[in-house]
Amino acid sequence: MIIVADTNIVVSGLLKPNRPSGNILRLILNGKIRLGIDNRILDEYREVLGREKFGFDSESVDNILNEIEAEGINIISEPTGIVLPDDEDLPFLEVAINGNIKILVTGNKKHFPKKKYRQVDIYSPREFIKEYNNLINSLGE
Repeated sequence: MIIVADTNIVVSGLLKPNRPSGNILRLILNGKIRLGIDNRILDEYREVLGREKFGFDSESVDNILNEIEAEGINIISEPTGIVLPDDEDLPFLEVAINGNIKILVTGNKKHFPKKKYRQVDIYSPREFIKEYNNLINSLGE
């Protein structure tokens, strides 16, 4: 499964490992989910995770980012013409649209006012985990 994950998913996953974002980050790092990425997304992950206020260990951050970069699917994206309330969220949507990825997970759904943009469904972490678990359970039956 391939998704695009907003930066807040990675940050929340590290801060609250037992919450839905933590589950998503574990699925990513365990290779169950691959991320659609580009350099803009990787740069934002790196910049935000490096902020002092979070206090993340730089070696751990480097290891996580190296894993994401190595296992992620690099998408070359073009502008979509879509306008969002926060322009900084555009790279995530552009990667999803240009990579034909169907799921974008964000902790800030208000930044994506529609439930769907072209083929991309917008999920909260909790919604995504529920959907993922339903899919896994249906495959296991």
